[in-house]
Amino acid sequence: MSELIWLIPLIPLIGFIINGLFRNTLPKIAIGFIGCSVVLASFLMSLLLYFDIAALRDSGQVAEITMHLFDWFTVGQLNVGLSFLIDPLSSLMLLIITGVGFLIHLYSYSYMGKDGGFGKFFAYLNLFIFFMSVLVMGSNYLVMFIGWEGVGLCSYLLIGFWYKNSSYAAAAKKAFVMNRIGDLGFLIAMFFILVTFGTLEYNGVFSQAAGMTVGDSTLLIITLLLFVAATGKSAQIPLFTWLPDAMAGPTPVSALIHAATMVTAGIYMVVRSNILFTLSPVTMEIMAIIGLATALVAAFIALTQNDIKKVLAYSTVSQLGYMFLGLGVGAFTGAFFHVLTHAFFKALLFLGAGSVIHAMGDEQDMRKMGGLRKAMPITFSTMLIATIAISGIPPFAGFFSKDEILAYAFQHNPLLWAVGFITALFTAFYMFRLLYLTFFGKFRGTADQQSKLHESPWQMTLPLVVLAVLSAVGGLINWPEALGGNFALAGFLAPIYESGSAYQVSLTLSHSTEFILMGASALGALVIAIFAYNKYVTRAGVPLQEGSEQGLLHKLSYNKLYIDELYGALVVKPLNQLSIFLYKTIDRLAIDGIVNSVCAFIVTSGKGIRQLQSGYVGFYILMMVLAIVGIMIYGILAI
Repeated sequence: MSELIWLIPLIPLIGFIINGLFRNTLPKIAIGFIGCSVVLASFLMSLLLYFDIAALRDSGQVAEITMHLFDWFTVGQLNVGLSFLIDPLSSLMLLIITGVGFLIHLYSYSYMGKDGGFGKFFAYLNLFIFFMSVLVMGSNYLVMFIGWEGVGLCSYLLIGFWYKNSSYAAAAKKAFVMNRIGDLGFLIAMFFILVTFGTLEYNGVFSQAAGMTVGDSTLLIITLLLFVAATGKSAQIPLFTWLPDAMAGPTPVSALIHAATMVTAGIYMVVRSNILFTLSPVTMEIMAIIGLATALVAAFIALTQNDIKKVLAYSTVSQLGYMFLGLGVGAFTGAFFHVLTHAFFKALLFLGAGSVIHAMGDEQDMRKMGGLRKAMPITFSTMLIATIAISGIPPFAGFFSKDEILAYAFQHNPLLWAVGFITALFTAFYMFRLLYLTFFGKFRGTADQQSKLHESPWQMTLPLVVLAVLSAVGGLINWPEALGGNFALAGFLAPIYESGSAYQVSLTLSHSTEFILMGASALGALVIAIFAYNKYVTRAGVPLQEGSEQGLLHKLSYNKLYIDELYGALVVKPLNQLSIFLYKTIDRLAIDGIVNSVCAFIVTSGKGIRQLQSGYVGFYILMMVLAIVGIMIYGILAI
């Protein structure tokens, strides 16, 4: 299987080319078959590759497969090749990308079936799978950067898929620009890595970094720049406002790019570079604080949102903040564990929301829903499982991954755990609020909508069922020792931490302390779920209409802390004013003024000189006589 690694990204690329070129000629069934089958083929190959890696590890060999495709370019002593590296980390990421990606492709076949851009949509999805595969398979930072930029391009194309809507196009541009800010950090970081280590290959960089001292100033700069890149791609403060707006794209896009894969690229990059970050404790502290602040702020905003996709969008930002909290306190495996479980339940939530929107005739306001569980039993059951999982209620997947992060946070600083615990309570509230407003109580939509309510077709419900099973049992991947497990995921990922094993943080809490933390988290989520049930089901509460918010905190949450308005006042408006000033003064008066003046001088001079070539013989004779007179006068004066 190792000889065919290159086929994993190539097959989706072929699907992109075929569907892209023949999108207007192939029938929809052929487009859907090609789009889904190429991703399924990549998934099956990734699964075989995962078994190869596991077999290598179990036999005591180096759990790593490399493939050098060709030398890309050579400059002096620098030789950069296009090569792939498959190890435990990249093999698991490939399973997420291709596995969840296939389910979303299958879902899209029905969800986007009536859209005029069906072929183009599947071409973009295939292209995204290609670039995301390249991102995680690359053996050096430059290949990772190619995938990094590629998924940014695909994000722009898919968010603005319905580009004729100006607000959707604006959301795509916003995502593109804010990601470019982070990408600049990545680019500069690569230059520092190259100057410091003389190579961009992971193995060369990490082996040299292992011999450096903790707190090295160069590593501090590199890791801070890499973290800037991660804040853009993974939507952390201050570069997080693009992701909620990205819900303008079709719902499958939200599930694929902004829940399961692309936004976790920043976490993947930090876990991959773990040795660099463990040697930079200042960066780790900054990462933990930024991650926790992002988790809390996004959860607070999600409490009062009424758009079902916006709630899930801010939930994604919040969960990404949890992951960065885990990375910042040294829980690299815990953070990646949450990447896995989050891929299951968040993709399920987005696809479930898409099923609801599909049944409601594109309605996304939860205030106009209610009572859908009878008409949509499969969607309801699967979203219930996902809600329990993300709320951290055992024994579902989200409980174990979130608990591991909070345990490391408590060990690092109890204050971090306290804020993380409050954020978890917020999560439970807004998620059960979404569930109750959507599926419980009386239907609040129109009579026409009610008459058309239906369960989604099997192409949409089958992915929901599969993801629901994974959301329920996903915690088995890394069952904690306190509950009789052996942290299987941690053992599988151990090889990627070898170069920095001396600096890794281990969980040293007693089992009794872990039990107390687990109990507090689970009990808190259950209490909040009951509170939300009493508010929105027993009392049949419905969120107030727009403009009727009551209370300062409610108003701040509903208006998203006015962060977009703040960015508009502090960044966008000043830049626009500066642009206008530069346009009017530097561009028009200076640059255009100089160019236009030179042109005017030449034109005017040409008009004057042109009179000398009038074509009249008398004028020529006169000029000749004057010239002779002038020469004579000059000669006399010269004597």
